Amino acid sequence: MAHIPLGYKIVDGCAVADEPTVEQIKATYRYYFEGKSLIDAAKAAGFKMNHATVKRMLSNKKYLGTDYYPQIIDEETIERFQRELARKATNLGRTNKKCKERNITIPTSFRFKPAGLTFADPFEQTEYIYSLIESEE
Repeated sequence: MAHIPLGYKIVDGCAVADEPTVEQIKATYRYYFEGKSLIDAAKAAGFKMNHATVKRMLSNKKYLGTDYYPQIIDEETIERFQRELARKATNLGRTNKKCKERNITIPTSFRFKPAGLTFADPFEQTEYIYSLIESEE
């Protein structure tokens, strides 16, 4: 069975709006638009959720209505939420995805001390040879 989004309940096999929860969801949007963080907006509306859960809840496109779920939020509210998320992310420097380019040079030659020992165990021999590396060029 699929998960029923917060704000809905099933009555006689049909999804209907759960009005008390819908009011909490609308209050969460309102508090977020007033400047609260996602967690603080949810807390003020009566939810106890983490950041990702609040973001997922407020981004839920099912709230716009589908064949099965009735509409509880208008499209303007969802779009405003997405704009506000992007604005806050930009203000907090979270959209700067520049990655520092690292110039990695993989050594292709090595200088060794002369090998004087031979081991029967190939792992011991390998460990010994690696211990003789003086520098990477």
